[in-house]
Amino acid sequence: MMLVMDCDLSKRLVPDEFWELVAPLLPSFAARPQGGGTAPCDERAVFTAVVYVLTSGCAWRHLPPTFGTSPATAHRRFTLWTEAGLWRRLHGVVLDELGARGEADWTSAIVDAAAVRAKRGDR
Repeated sequence: MMLVMDCDLSKRLVPDEFWELVAPLLPSFAARPQGGGTAPCDERAVFTAVVYVLTSGCAWRHLPPTFGTSPATAHRRFTLWTEAGLWRRLHGVVLDELGARGEADWTSAIVDAAAVRAKRGDR
């Protein structure tokens, strides 16, 4: 039996207001045509587990069982969400929300770039 994650940790990692932005962006999972598979899981618990791994530096395999999801499920969803472009879309939605509230400071930005000399011919 898996224990349910501490509510305070869950609310700190993924507050209700943030979850309201995230939930509509998550891809839906259709039942497999051949049947079988595992029972549906709590998407918020899985998302919170993923946020925990990404923000803490914890290895997937060391994800505490208190999150209520297995490390394999959390990693699999992270991979599926990444392939579906969730993180890029979420970034845009968060920026839009902050901008609409007047909480985004657009006066400065950080740009990261790399410069590599182009090769000429076969050199």
